[in-house]
Amino acid sequence: MSDPVMLTDEDESLSSIVGRLATETKSLATAEVAVYKAKFGETASAYKSAAMFFAVAGVLALAALIALLVGAILTLATLVGPGWSTVIVVVAVLALAGILAMIGKSKLQTKSEPVS
Repeated sequence: MSDPVMLTDEDESLSSIVGRLATETKSLATAEVAVYKAKFGETASAYKSAAMFFAVAGVLALAALIALLVGAILTLATLVGPGWSTVIVVVAVLALAGILAMIGKSKLQTKSEPVS
């Protein structure tokens, strides 16, 4: 049987190598987590900025739609009176909303049906 290898001061012991490996692994994991946090932070801030612009665009589009509907009511008011023009525009908008809702419902039903 061979003699065990004698370690000199220049050689590291197995326990110190394992200890150093554990420390470096922990440091690597911490650095990786920091990198992913930084990437997520950049992505989240970009999405937050885009979401704010979409929200403002949605509010402005809604304001434009309301202005368009008021204009339609005022235009029809000269022909049939303000009450009837309001009724006509509201019924037309509700009919359009109903049609769009039925189209959306049919699209959901076709997606959820199992394929034969």
